Amino acid sequence: MRVWTRRRLLTSAATAVSAAGLAATTALPARAAAGAARPGTGDIADALRALPGLRLIEERQDAEAGYRHFVLGLRQPVDHTNPAAGTFEQRLILLHTAADRPMVLTTTGYHAVLSPWRSEPTILLGANQLQVEHRYFGTSRPAGTGYAHLTIRQAADDHHRVVRLFRRLYHGAWISTGSSKGGLATVYHRRFHPQDVDGTVVYSAPNNVDDRDDSAYLRFLATVGTPAGREAVKSAQRRLLLDRAGMVARYEAWAAAHNDTFRIIGSADQAFEIAVLRVLFMFWQRGSAADVARIPGLEATADELYTWLYDTAGLPLYADTAARRYVPYWYQIGTQLGYGDVPTDHLADLIRHSGGIEARNFVPRDIPMAFDAAAMPDIDRWVRRRGSRMLVVNGTQDPSVAEYFDPGGHDSRVLWVPGGNHNIEIANLSPADRASAEEALFRWAGQGAGGQASPQSASRAAL
Repeated sequence: MRVWTRRRLLTSAATAVSAAGLAATTALPARAAAGAARPGTGDIADALRALPGLRLIEERQDAEAGYRHFVLGLRQPVDHTNPAAGTFEQRLILLHTAADRPMVLTTTGYHAVLSPWRSEPTILLGANQLQVEHRYFGTSRPAGTGYAHLTIRQAADDHHRVVRLFRRLYHGAWISTGSSKGGLATVYHRRFHPQDVDGTVVYSAPNNVDDRDDSAYLRFLATVGTPAGREAVKSAQRRLLLDRAGMVARYEAWAAAHNDTFRIIGSADQAFEIAVLRVLFMFWQRGSAADVARIPGLEATADELYTWLYDTAGLPLYADTAARRYVPYWYQIGTQLGYGDVPTDHLADLIRHSGGIEARNFVPRDIPMAFDAAAMPDIDRWVRRRGSRMLVVNGTQDPSVAEYFDPGGHDSRVLWVPGGNHNIEIANLSPADRASAEEALFRWAGQGAGGQASPQSASRAAL
């Protein structure tokens, strides 16, 4: 899954909002409310300040020409079924261009990206963009140390309240999108609130519907790439574990130099072993055919092997500074989202630690976890039977989509980027598939191929 490890997150103290303000946002109508700001009237900053429960934290001066960049905080219920559970402030990032343009709702599924980054649908449509930080990530954290309210339904309800609130200002078409874990959150939102948006584009999102066994991932990794490439990665894994003492010493030296520790996973030795086990998956997830030639061979030095593992598996992710930020991710994996598996038979004589790459290894033991086996089959069933106006874009080389979403509703399709890995876009599709995807996106947004509003969408924007 995509991990935003190099983004700085803006932090600010949460502010209290009255119970009346929270109730007002909860009761918002699906379309524009009476008295709401109309397109082209007043300043958007003033209109944002007038929305109940919303705090304008900052307007940043780094947006591209034609856009304004706002950092916002929305007061959300901790538990959408129980107002007595309290509230938290959820971070939102708005890129505003014009109220009568489409709105693209997006999320990374993790921490918010504070740079004025625009998703591919936003660029194609010349749209506004509203990014939702996932609950329990970044600054969007309810009080306390537990994760009882970190569920796919609670996150979907977060998105639903965001849409209902911002439709007061943006009355045109809404498109939702996300990649990897952000794609998962986008699908879950559609499952529980299918009419919130006019269309959805999902990139590289795993669908771990059958967590009783992980054969889909094992089958995929047994055939991905070329036989020589697969064996090269496996050979490098064995060499890394055979030189465990030297490699772990390097890892510990790196951690000491960065004032980092391994308390969450337990030790540098176990963190190193997990990284080696995951490198087979992560190589094919992020690599390309050209990267096969750069896999360290038998002549590679220890330095070259270590550097390759560091870059490919992301060694800092398993030390506490980074691992602590992603405890919510692993909690979701271990309670609802599910996860894949990786081949280990070729390493069986070198493995020392139990549990392998299981989510439990990444979550402190004082945080209880119980897996909800019904969660993903419910999502998959809805997508297959009723998932309408959905584009699912995947790469044929990406092990993350060994199990993928396959919408069976109206006006939906799955499109594949030949040889594509986890980092793919509509632009990478074949010319015919790209044209088909863009046509659907423009049609859902009520625009012609040139990005101009159709008469229908223009009239709806004026409602």
